Amino acid sequence: MYNNRFKPNRRGPQRGFLRGNLASRGGASSRGVRRIKTFDPSQVINNLPQNVTSVTQEEYVPTHAFADFNIDERLKANILKHGYKTPTPVQDKAIPAILEGRDLIGIANTGTGKTAAFLIPLVNKMLADRNFRVLIMAPTRELASQIKDELFVFADGLGIYAALLIGGASMGRQIDSLRRNPNFVIGTPGRVTDLIKNRYLDLSRFSAVVLDEADHMVDIGFIHDIKYMISLLPTKRLSLFFSATIDEAVRGILQSFVHNPVTVSVKTGDTAANVEQKTIRVGDPAKKIEQLHQLLIQKEFEKVLIFGRTKHGVQRLSDDLVKRGFRSDAIHGNKNQSQRIKTLASFKQNNIQILIATDVASRGLDIPNVSHVINYDLPESYEAYIHRIGRTGRADKKGIALTFVG
Repeated sequence: MYNNRFKPNRRGPQRGFLRGNLASRGGASSRGVRRIKTFDPSQVINNLPQNVTSVTQEEYVPTHAFADFNIDERLKANILKHGYKTPTPVQDKAIPAILEGRDLIGIANTGTGKTAAFLIPLVNKMLADRNFRVLIMAPTRELASQIKDELFVFADGLGIYAALLIGGASMGRQIDSLRRNPNFVIGTPGRVTDLIKNRYLDLSRFSAVVLDEADHMVDIGFIHDIKYMISLLPTKRLSLFFSATIDEAVRGILQSFVHNPVTVSVKTGDTAANVEQKTIRVGDPAKKIEQLHQLLIQKEFEKVLIFGRTKHGVQRLSDDLVKRGFRSDAIHGNKNQSQRIKTLASFKQNNIQILIATDVASRGLDIPNVSHVINYDLPESYEAYIHRIGRTGRADKKGIALTFVG
């Protein structure tokens, strides 16, 4: 059983975390074959919960305050209104470089404030030159939508317009939004490529390009789309590249994307220092949901993100929890984009207590104040595990990640 203050019984140390039948599994993406690495237990903590890996680092002292940056006063006012006071390390290091017009490679864990690190200087450049246009690419619809939402916070009242180009939404409306000549175009590689090939989007007119979560875009099969888009960009441009990891495939993209870049690295380790990681032994699989139920009724489980493996399993678990009286909902590939956005908004606004998701939600999403992440089904890879648990313990707050193991 789960060994902490909520469940007093102890069953002894667990075996190596997620050890066993986790060989690579294939899975088709909309643009190619999804690349899943074999799960390597040696990369993860063994004998949880006794030996928990944590990253210890000295408290970062920023060299700037937001008031110090050489940016438009209207933008500064929006930043303060958003509640930003002290820059995170990636913001402190990246914003001055981007303001200077330098290409940038940002290597950082999720939850480090990357989105604001590139949006703030880009909005400032837009205010100085209304012909300045920005293309931002993200691997998932949810992350692209989130970037647009954060852009609107910083651009509030500044007359800046953005188009969101993602699958699962009306292409006709997106074509109409492009005809309005938006300052920012934010999208996923598949839909953006479709609109380019149908001649609704001309990349030669863009002044700056951002590739966010580039490693994930490569992992899910978008590498050819990315290379195709880079080939259409103007030679003279501002190029910003953000990734949690840099492997051989990602390095191949970098060679043609950035020129004489500044590299900002605030990656301190694979697992967040603020996330306490524990395991839950599943004795009888038929009683697994009862174990989950007993956890969720504890008052400490205020805002819980649960990960499952399949679309049907995620929906079934959500339906079961609703029948048990929990405020729960699910997001997965069988729901359309508007349904997924509505559910995410309900979770962010605390209208529901529990969000159950497939790994579509494990990358990049910034959901405030998630108290617990629960791996109800085992992740397919070490990378998936890291990005799942990264949904809690964000913004210097503590979080707990629990993993059900047989």
